Amino acid sequence: MDNNLVLYRKYRPQTFSEIIGQEHVVQTLSNSIKSGSISHAYLFSGPRGSGKTTIARVFAKAINCTDKDKSFEPCNKCDSCLEVMQSKSIDLVEIDAASHTGVDDIRTLIEGIKFSPVKSKYKVFIIDECHQLSKSAANALLKTLEEPPAHAVFILATTEAHKMIPTIVSRCQRFDFKRLQN
Repeated sequence: MDNNLVLYRKYRPQTFSEIIGQEHVVQTLSNSIKSGSISHAYLFSGPRGSGKTTIARVFAKAINCTDKDKSFEPCNKCDSCLEVMQSKSIDLVEIDAASHTGVDDIRTLIEGIKFSPVKSKYKVFIIDECHQLSKSAANALLKTLEEPPAHAVFILATTEAHKMIPTIVSRCQRFDFKRLQN
């Protein structure tokens, strides 16, 4: 591993069993992996630092892990898991909507959705701070959420779900994260 990693990345949980404080989210996601019923869109909402992006990355690893042995946990050893852990997976796209708020940013994303995953079963799109998308960008995303390709999984993360357009929220499986306790 890189010695210059930011602390929160260096010590970020890599499996569901390492996640503390969001058991209700982990249990539901684990069950969906075990049953093979992966939704096309998820909305993770909750306070800053509650694990939304971490769980999104673990979930992305788990649904694309090639060596799970019928477990819901990612193995962290197969090529797919290692690529996600090293931020080198081309089938995992992370966008910070706080700095990519425009419709052109979303259109570029949508263009990439048309293509099947290169190595993985799913192409996973994590859109962080999605409440900051412009109205036109949100509407462009909505069209894709209404008719997503079978290989695409969207994980929208936000600290302010009330700022999202209701039609996007209605097309997502919503998870409300709790503030972590000391």
